[in-house]
Amino acid sequence: GPLKPEITITYIAVSAIFFNSGLSLKTEELTSALMHVKLHLFVQIFTLVFFPTAIWVFLQLLSITPINEWLLKGLQTVGCMPPPVSSAVILTKAVGGNEAAAIFNSAFGSFLGIVITPLLLLLFLGSSSSVPFTSIFSQLFMTVVVPLIIGQIVRRYIKDWLERKKPPFGAISSCVLLMIIYTTFCDTFANPNIDLDKFSLIIIVFIIFSVQMSFMFLTFLFSTRNNSTFTPADTVAIIFCSTHKSLTLGIPMLKIVFAGYEHLSLISVPLLIYHPAQILLGSLLVPTIKSWMVSRQKALKLTRQPKAPVKV
Repeated sequence: GPLKPEITITYIAVSAIFFNSGLSLKTEELTSALMHVKLHLFVQIFTLVFFPTAIWVFLQLLSITPINEWLLKGLQTVGCMPPPVSSAVILTKAVGGNEAAAIFNSAFGSFLGIVITPLLLLLFLGSSSSVPFTSIFSQLFMTVVVPLIIGQIVRRYIKDWLERKKPPFGAISSCVLLMIIYTTFCDTFANPNIDLDKFSLIIIVFIIFSVQMSFMFLTFLFSTRNNSTFTPADTVAIIFCSTHKSLTLGIPMLKIVFAGYEHLSLISVPLLIYHPAQILLGSLLVPTIKSWMVSRQKALKLTRQPKAPVKV
């Protein structure tokens, strides 16, 4: 159509989002969060190792059900995706958690995802033997890494203006992301060969919400156990960064890795559902998580206060 998504979405829109992220991310916050190695390891291992492996095991059980096999493969692609740059950070900030750690892990996860996600997709789903690795990595590098770096460089020169004017970076990214979602939905459901039955779609939606709830609870348990050194604010960042998946990076990556794939439209559906579901679920849980964090921080302050000497 007139939007020319093969150009505007694949190159311009994705590059715009990451340039926008580069402009908005505070370099000093990223560098201050850099030293929290244990938290970063937890988030990245959970996101890029545990998550896709657990989904693969789960899908072995679901493969005997009548659920559409290409939607199940789409669930596996969700598991292989890196954390998003936007939603995890926004929700962590809304709760009052460790925003710097969320920003760092979202950005760092996107960098890792450029290399690891295509490898995971090919490992779990396979593709033709002639997968153009050089093309995949060069395109992702040009549309993700380069705009992010340029954004950080430009930020250094207009930092004072940005601090003074505070441009609506979140709204800009949301509008571009909405354009990506719209064109992807159109591309998916305009395909005359798409075979999407209502039963499979309903079950996939239920599974997606169940997986999100289960993994959020799991990360909460791991990060709050007795021998954990994470603060309540760290736990908030861990919950959102470990369980959220990037649509911004995911859709272009699927289109590159599985270009010309007959069932690409069906494979994309679970990721298109997962993104709004994670924002909806996260938004609903913000008050509950915030209440827990505040009460936990108060309890920790009380336990650290020196006890007053008892007068005889």
